[in-house]
Amino acid sequence: MTDPTLTFLGAAGTVTGSRFLVEGDRARVLVDAGLYQGLPALRRRNWAPFPVDPASIDEIVLTHAHLDHTGYLPRLVHDGFHHVVTCTAETAELAAIVLRDSAHLQEEDAAYANRLGFSKHHPALPLYDHGDVERTLPLIRTVTLHTPHPVGRTSTVTLRPAGHILGSATATLEVDGHRVLFSGDLGRRHHPLLRPPADPPRVDTIVVESTYGDRLHPTPDPSVLADAVRRTIERGGSVLIPAFAVDRTELVLIELRRLMRSGEVPHVPVFVDSPMALAALDVYQRALDSRSEQLRPELNRGRDIFEAGDLHATRTADDSRRLNRPASPSIIISASGMAAGGRVVHHLAHQLPDRRNTVVLTGFQAEGTRGRRLLDGAREVKIHGRYVPVRAEVVSVPDFSVHSDADETIGWLRRAPGAPGTVYVVHGEQPAAAQLADRIRSELGWCAIVPVYGERVLLD
Repeated sequence: MTDPTLTFLGAAGTVTGSRFLVEGDRARVLVDAGLYQGLPALRRRNWAPFPVDPASIDEIVLTHAHLDHTGYLPRLVHDGFHHVVTCTAETAELAAIVLRDSAHLQEEDAAYANRLGFSKHHPALPLYDHGDVERTLPLIRTVTLHTPHPVGRTSTVTLRPAGHILGSATATLEVDGHRVLFSGDLGRRHHPLLRPPADPPRVDTIVVESTYGDRLHPTPDPSVLADAVRRTIERGGSVLIPAFAVDRTELVLIELRRLMRSGEVPHVPVFVDSPMALAALDVYQRALDSRSEQLRPELNRGRDIFEAGDLHATRTADDSRRLNRPASPSIIISASGMAAGGRVVHHLAHQLPDRRNTVVLTGFQAEGTRGRRLLDGAREVKIHGRYVPVRAEVVSVPDFSVHSDADETIGWLRRAPGAPGTVYVVHGEQPAAAQLADRIRSELGWCAIVPVYGERVLLD
């Protein structure tokens, strides 16, 4: 029997494209099948041939539904994968929403690029289409938390709550007697809706995320968002919030509801302009109604938990276009959270040139995204082949992050019942991953490695 191997096919030196291939004597398992986002050099990896034949993969395990962990699935199916995809029930529901939306946006962006002729490719094509997604969804098998489930022919996987978004889980894979734990994206102990991440079990190897591996989250300051909303409304503008459709939209709505009910901000119309966000909101509401075990038991289960005053669901493209220039001061929540695609990009094109408006960034902005450029103070951003001046106010509100920071991640690792042989630090930009690895070595005394893209290691 040979030792099993682990190959880092994504999220190595970057926060996107999570893909980890574990191979044993009789099992080939892919943990996460994420889409690369951000820098062009990273996005091009989505188009490269997968390093192994997708048809040879016995199973794919998903830690959660975000696009950088699921968005490559339909491409793998397009290229021959036809076995089982394993995840929690909530991840299955949310992944169906995310993948259908992804296919729609890719088809729409390709058509738009072909009409205007700004693509380098002729014709521009989507990475996958809705047909690929519909062939993917029947492959998904849902499993319960805390219970080992068979994976492939000789392996098992155990999912435990990760506290990041609804359905998120850590994954402990046992292959040929070796136990490797994948953190996925780790949440925080004080998520407003979710239970905290489960403590790590005893394993031989840990693969841990490092999105915020070089920093700590600031003490929450609700006045930052409240002040930005008040300033914007006083000058007759609108607040545009690029927000991840899954989980971030829910948290922003909860906070706006609190601010409006307390009188800290005026009551103005709040528009949720994302079909994906609206569908995800329904999944969260059903989880509340059914008392999902992932949710905090003390939650108020009333149906108005997300009702932020004058709330409007923007479903049609025509209604969305009207929000490009709102008729009166309002708050618009629209995907994507890094302003990389979706309806929010059209709103930015129209609203950034107006000094009355404000763009509120509520989460991590990956290198190479429009959100990152806005966060870094860009005076112009390129949208659909044209440069748009940035005259609107740009405000960062980090209070909504649902990624553990460096101290929280170290604390989670410290709660492991025993030292692993090796910790591999992934899903972070290089400085963040390197600094977290240094802390693991110095504070825990463990072997910590920041792998490079494509690196293959033995699990012994």
